[in-house]
Amino acid sequence: MMMKGLLLTSFLAATGALATSSPPSKLQLKYFDVRGAAETSRVLLALGGEDYDDARYKIDPKTFQSTEFIEAKKNGDLRMNLNRAPVLITPDGQTIGQSKAIERYLARRLGLFGQTPEDEAIIDCIQEHCRDVKDAARQKAFSKFTKNKTDEEKARDRAEWFEKDMPEMLEKIEEAVKETSVNPSYAFGTSPTYADVAIWALLRDCTAADLDDTTKAAEKCEMLNAIADQIASNPGVSKWLSERPESMF
Repeated sequence: MMMKGLLLTSFLAATGALATSSPPSKLQLKYFDVRGAAETSRVLLALGGEDYDDARYKIDPKTFQSTEFIEAKKNGDLRMNLNRAPVLITPDGQTIGQSKAIERYLARRLGLFGQTPEDEAIIDCIQEHCRDVKDAARQKAFSKFTKNKTDEEKARDRAEWFEKDMPEMLEKIEEAVKETSVNPSYAFGTSPTYADVAIWALLRDCTAADLDDTTKAAEKCEMLNAIADQIASNPGVSKWLSERPESMF
């Protein structure tokens, strides 16, 4: 009888331990060991001051393959993002896919999305303007990963992007932000929002090869630069930027 009692106690303890170990006790963000599509979410978390598990899939710098990522796909960990990364797992066990959906969720959770549906729409509008710029750069197709262009063609398109296309788009965003801003350090309202982080990501979180050209393209945009500087100087963000892991991009 005593042995049965001990076995029962051990079983309950084990099953209890399993029940309490899942879901996670805090947010878990799963992405590759680079900035990429997860870095805006990481900066939102730094700005909002929420602790989380920054789970990273290591990438082989020679092959650009990740065995951990392949294993995660096999295990079904990435099903909510169609077997892509990033995904965010909430403390109640819900998995969220799509980087922009994750960013919006975090902005709401952290109080960085305004107070009303109208506030949220304006903040999201500015974020979408920033996404348009990034999408246009990809469509210009001048990165080293572009395969259907010669180096000369890529150099030509890159120069056109940074000297003409990007400055024109940024100046339009500058004019739009002047319509929504009541403080030159913020795109909307009187405190940091998701829109400010999107502007920072666009102007400051570039690859090393693109940073100088991006800075030059934005040189006439005083308000956008002030907003980006405000985000970078936030204590939580500044700490994250100084301590975040080095990565290829």
